[in-house]
Amino acid sequence: MPLFGNSFSPKKTPPRKWASLSNLHLLDRSTREVELGLEYGTPTMNLAGQSLKFENGQWVSESGSFMGDRRELQRLRKRNQQLEEENNLLRLKVDILLDMLSETTAESHLMEKELEELKQHSRRKK
Repeated sequence: MPLFGNSFSPKKTPPRKWASLSNLHLLDRSTREVELGLEYGTPTMNLAGQSLKFENGQWVSESGSFMGDRRELQRLRKRNQQLEEENNLLRLKVDILLDMLSETTAESHLMEKELEELKQHSRRKK
């Protein structure tokens, strides 16, 4: 039981007399597509002067292929291969440097341990 009464009771809206005032539902399918723009066609875009369209799940050049940029494509593939080789070489160098660092660290810890043992041994003699 509410303390102050039920102050919030919105009025019910009256039922609609007409489902729609538009007469587009009376038109056939093809006329509706033209009127409402339901036929979009294939998506197209323009990248770097090349016009591409989306067909069968892939972007395809409207002119057929990228023949004009064949040299550019070969140059990019060669540069990509060079960068991959350089990346592999750098990874190898990093692995070698990490191995060297771990070896040096292990030697350093051994030397520190030997030094501590020598210090303790010399203190016992005194």
